[in-house]
Amino acid sequence: MNTESNSNEKIGILLIGHGSSLSQSNDVIYKLSAMYKETSPYPVEVGFMNIEKPSIPTALNTLAGKGVDRIIAAPIFLAHGLHTKEDIPYMLGLGEARKDAGYYNQEQEPIEFDGEIVYIEPMGADPRIVDVIKKKVEESLG
Repeated sequence: MNTESNSNEKIGILLIGHGSSLSQSNDVIYKLSAMYKETSPYPVEVGFMNIEKPSIPTALNTLAGKGVDRIIAAPIFLAHGLHTKEDIPYMLGLGEARKDAGYYNQEQEPIEFDGEIVYIEPMGADPRIVDVIKKKVEESLG
């Protein structure tokens, strides 16, 4: 990945959630997005791969409509799995649909963005997540 940034480049951030029929699950992604927007100098959109709207292509197109040249696509997942390795790249227009993907490889909304998409790694085993776990455990102990 090229880490040199063009000062004229307009960057957008796409936070990607799985999507759920349980609204409280989707609300977590929306809340994280709102918190991120408070400190981000870039436009931020949320896209879901399943069930919840907006879809990943819709969110990409929204960022494209804001005139961005480069989109940083961040999966809000802890670890890699089939969704982060195959389904989401397909939905971003970066890969082929997997043969056994069922509804994930259905025809999707066309992506109207011709700039660069940088798809980053999931959260991973980050020590900051351990701090959150510790805090939640301590809170549960009263």
